[in-house]
Amino acid sequence: MSRFLLRFIPLISNGTAAKLVFSKKRFILIRPLCTTTDLFSLTRHDESIDWQKKLTPEQYVVTREKGTEVPFSGIYLNHSEVGMYHCVCCDAPLFRSESKYDSGTGWPSFFEAHRTWERDESHSSIVRRPDNSLGSIGTEVLCKQCDAHLGHVFDDGPDPTGQRFCINSVALNFKPREN
Repeated sequence: MSRFLLRFIPLISNGTAAKLVFSKKRFILIRPLCTTTDLFSLTRHDESIDWQKKLTPEQYVVTREKGTEVPFSGIYLNHSEVGMYHCVCCDAPLFRSESKYDSGTGWPSFFEAHRTWERDESHSSIVRRPDNSLGSIGTEVLCKQCDAHLGHVFDDGPDPTGQRFCINSVALNFKPREN
């Protein structure tokens, strides 16, 4: 098996610095995911927008510099009006008020993103990315349209999804439902 792997490494590494680490009864292939230093966003956004002019200083720090607002301080924490929560940067619809709940964590929490169907978020306006900035492995939530940092998602939410989207209030703009 190890001979096969040693011959197979050049094919899967594409010339990058891959190495094979052996331990008792198992092996681990370690290789870089990308050799490019100029990484670009996976989402679409307009680089000509001056976010510092468009947003308040707090909104800028949270959405563009991946900051976090102080817990229990957000304007939408105890908000219960019926409507839609939109991205403060690009106005994309993110969460319905019907999916909002009180998680007791200090940030507005939602169990599902808008336009999610049976855990399929491909039509929603959010994207998830791995994030280890919290001291452990977590999942960051970004706006799919403008790459704004919204918050994080955890797997300890209520039924029916088991998800808890902890979203910063300053990253949201609420629009009430018109009757």
